[in-house]
Parts: sequence; C-alpha cells; structure tokens
Amino acid sequence: MFLTIGGPISGTDLGYLLLKNPARVHSFELPFGNAHVVYPELSEQRSAASLLLDIDPVGLVRGRSKSATEGTLDQYVNDRPYVSSSLLSVAMSRVYGTAMGGRSKERQALADSELDWTAVIAVAPCRGGEPFIRALFEPLDYAVDVERHPLDERFPEWGEGFHFTIQLSGKKRLQDLLTHIYVLVPVMDADKHYWVGDDEVEKLLRKGEGWLAAHPAKETITSRYLRHDRRLTRDALARLADEDAPDPEAVEQTRQNEELAIEAPMRLWEQRIGAVLSALRAVNAKTVVDLGCGEGKLLKALLPDKAFERLVGMDVSWRTLETAHRRLYLDQMPEAQRKRIELIHGSLMYRDKRLEGFDAATVIEVIEHLDPPRLAAFERVLFECARPKAAILTTPNAEYNVKFPTMVSGQRRHKDHRFEWSRQEFSQWAQAVAERFGYTVRFLPVGPEDPAVGPPTQMGVFTR
Repeated sequence: MFLTIGGPISGTDLGYLLLKNPARVHSFELPFGNAHVVYPELSEQRSAASLLLDIDPVGLVRGRSKSATEGTLDQYVNDRPYVSSSLLSVAMSRVYGTAMGGRSKERQALADSELDWTAVIAVAPCRGGEPFIRALFEPLDYAVDVERHPLDERFPEWGEGFHFTIQLSGKKRLQDLLTHIYVLVPVMDADKHYWVGDDEVEKLLRKGEGWLAAHPAKETITSRYLRHDRRLTRDALARLADEDAPDPEAVEQTRQNEELAIEAPMRLWEQRIGAVLSALRAVNAKTVVDLGCGEGKLLKALLPDKAFERLVGMDVSWRTLETAHRRLYLDQMPEAQRKRIELIHGSLMYRDKRLEGFDAATVIEVIEHLDPPRLAAFERVLFECARPKAAILTTPNAEYNVKFPTMVSGQRRHKDHRFEWSRQEFSQWAQAVAERFGYTVRFLPVGPEDPAVGPPTQMGVFTR
C-alpha cells in the first residue's frame, strides 16, 4: 500500500515540512513491517512524497496472547499487506508525526499556509463503496476521485470488489490533510488491527478537533473509528458535543481581540498574572495545574520560578495547546526545565485523574465561558474530584463594565461570555461552593479598585 502527497511546492520545502530529506530513501521499522518514504516527483514548481508500507502478515500476529481465533488461516492469509488501513495511520504517526502536529522548525510559515494538495491512497477497502467515501471527504471540501477495482481482473465474472484507489484534492494546510487521512482511512476499513480503549477516544478527539464535531457523518465516523464500542462511542460523542460550537482557535482569537480593545489600556492581563502568582506563593504551592491554560501565559510567568516544581496546563483545544507548545519553546527548553512542565488535553466537564494531587489549581478567566447549567459539573470536577489544596479563580466583575469607555450598557466584555457576575453574585456562588466541598474562600481585588463599583477582576482563593 502507499500514500502519495504532492503540491505546488519545491522538493526542498516539502522535505522540511515532512522532515525527510528528498535526496535519499528513508526507512523505518514498525512492529508489523517496514515503512519507506521516497520522492517520486521533485522540482521547484511541484513535488510529491510517497509513504510505502511493506507489511509482514506473520508480524501482525506474532507475540499475541492466545485467543479463540489464534491459529486460524485468516490470520496469515488476508488483505492487510496490500490495503490502506489502521496500519497506515500507525505508520503516519510514526513517520509524519511532526508534520501532523503542524510544526516545522525551518518552514513554520509554510506549515501554517494552505496549499493545493493532492493525495492518492492506494488502495483502501471500503464496503460502503464510493458514496461512503465521498460522504467522508467531500464535507471537508475535497474534490474526490474514486477508482473501484475488480475482485480479480482475470475473472471479470466475479464482479467488482470493495477496494478503491482514492484521489483527494483540496486547498489545505498539510497538517489538516494528513490528519483527515489519518482518521478516515481506518473509518473506511472499520477493522482496526489493534486493541481500542480509552486512549483511542483521546486520539480521535485530538485529531478531530476543529472539524469532526461539525462533520455530518460524525456519529458514523466515531462509531467505526472506535470499532462500534458503545461506551467509548458515547463518551466521544458527548465530548464532541461540548466542542460543537465555535472553533476553539477562532473563539480564542476573538477573546484576545476583544480583550485588547477593552482591557488592554490598563494591562489587566498582566495584573491578573501578578495577582495569581502572589496568591500561589502565599499558599506555598509547589505543584500547579492551570485549567483552561489557553496559550500558556500564566505557565510562562511561573516557569522561571524554581519554587514551582511541577506545572501542568490543560485546555479543551488542541490547536491552542499547540500554540502554547510553540510559545513556551518546549522543544528548545533545557531537559531539566522541560521535566517541570506538561501540556494536556482535557475538558472541565469530566473527571480526570490527571488533575489529582496538586497543591493548587488556577482557573483564570474561564468559568464565564461555561453555560450556567454546566457549572455544577465543573464544581465537582475541580473541588470534589481533583480536590487541590488550593484553587485560585478569577472572573470579570460585571459592575466595573461601566468604567470601560468602549462598552455600552448591558454589554459583556467578550461575545462568548455566558455570564458576568457582580461582586455579590460571585461571593454567593463561591461561598456556597466552599461550604459544599469543605473549603474556605477569601476574595481579593485585581486591578484598580473603584470605590463604587470595585475592581475590574475579582479573585477567589479557595483553601482547605
């Protein structure tokens, strides 16, 4: 099987994007065989790279535990060595992992650009036929060309088979093209060669961010990707529903633009970071998890202080985490410093054992983006399940909005805010939460405090 990707790009640039020198053949050992990368087309105007898989059918079953089907002939005589399946996705992750993450040390601007790519997948099994293939890729704005292959050219009376050569053409970032193929090739095959568990849900949500939640076939894609496991499918679809709204990257950009227009003159974000840093030091926190970490501004401020031995940032948006990864220069960080910091993907709506055991959790300008009915789930995730020794939470003070000259009466600071609390409303909520979960809370102002309407940001410090 092979996957060929080409576009209006020089061989040198394509080599930098894929991190594979066009001047030679690249080979990689995999648990089930070998992968090779070659460049069948190279010029200054257009180039292409092919990923070829040489699969060992015996290697697919070697070392497996004893099972009811082990020893049957179909383990050794099947189409796995010849068709694009989940094995191709595994190879793509191993060989093109950096490109799939949208990172290029030498050509980042190019990695962020949309180009007219063409991809050829040869061949892919799909029992849903050409209509199903089109239903997967056309909603993602690809032009799709499908060639169906007969079962055996020597015996035309056997009819058409269910194997297809697929050509996709579209203007995309290379990262998006690779990610779409990575997810949808196993969906066409609907028969993963390895165990599917909770990690596969995380992988699907990570790779599907920004497009899967809005895909008209998301239920089918999710179910087939997870091998029709009902529990995993329900979990994945529930979490996709949380993201079936504005694109997280667009929302984040909107938030930043609005903050610049309204709050920037007083440099309020810097004052928030300073206030949170002081609060963390006051509670003697050595391990901190920043929930809704965004692009990592708070983490960047905490990192130089070696008193913070462990820093973790969590966000629902993979793209935002990738931006944080770049802005924190994690790839260039000294090893000793790199061990202190970690970025993880997750939602504030679901219990996550990775959030347990921290001295402090920070939730900076986040809760106002949650729908009020979901606050109860957030409260349990943070104060009952994660249960840090201290939680530091900031949110806008709605009363102060009258002080911003660009705001009109009743306007919220950001369009995606679900609510903005007065000082009394925040106090009532925080006191009730503290009492219910065994914390005490004190309130601190952030920013210039007006005698009549208070500070622009209100902060609650919960301790137990």
